[in-house]
Amino acid sequence: MESTESSYVSSPEAPRRRSSPPPKSPASDTMEKPTYVRFLVSNAAAGSVIGKGGATITDFQSQSGARIQLSRNHEFFPGTTDRIIMVSGSINEILKAVDLILAKLLSELYSEETDDVEPRTKLRLVVPNSSCGGIIGKGGSTIKSFIEGSQAGIKISPQDNNYFGLNDRLVTVTGNLDEQMRAVDLIVSKLSEDPHYTQSMNAPFSYPAAYNAMSYGPPNGTGGKFQNNKIVISGWLLAVVEGP
Repeated sequence: MESTESSYVSSPEAPRRRSSPPPKSPASDTMEKPTYVRFLVSNAAAGSVIGKGGATITDFQSQSGARIQLSRNHEFFPGTTDRIIMVSGSINEILKAVDLILAKLLSELYSEETDDVEPRTKLRLVVPNSSCGGIIGKGGSTIKSFIEGSQAGIKISPQDNNYFGLNDRLVTVTGNLDEQMRAVDLIVSKLSEDPHYTQSMNAPFSYPAAYNAMSYGPPNGTGGKFQNNKIVISGWLLAVVEGP
């Protein structure tokens, strides 16, 4: 039986060199607070993120200043066959790293597309149930403002009671890459205001082996770089990118 302690595979911690961050949230004091985002990728997509000899993940860390870690080859998020990526750093660093990862995966997924229209995909984020109230806001006011501000679709799923002790919920963000990144910016910035969320950044993160035993089997037609055109991205924030 595998240990329930955190077991991430990562390249060495990147130098905290700041590249030009995307023009995101205006709250500069919040932008500098260390926080994190976790999201899911398939095994195939994880290989693309890591690159040959770790070249891609090292480059992404260098460009963004964030630290990027991946769960082990067969360590999956409950109910899926998707691995976990954790990106940590300041909000600007995290956003830069997530943008690099999503852009790479999307470019490979749609490399043969000739249509100039940017594809709209689904990015499924996973956030702690206790933090969802801050995203929703009183009477849904916060999530409505996030939808208006990002132009992305944002939906929060009910808590899944199929896995005892799993306290995460899915937040599905639908849109093109720019719209998704604006929504991720707003969501992560809001989560970083929650002291319970930021304090758990260094806590061990793994799911009991029983969860993985109940995970769904691999989808049919496993050929190609991405199974069923699916890229998942998610975390304590988690997420998944799916083709239309």
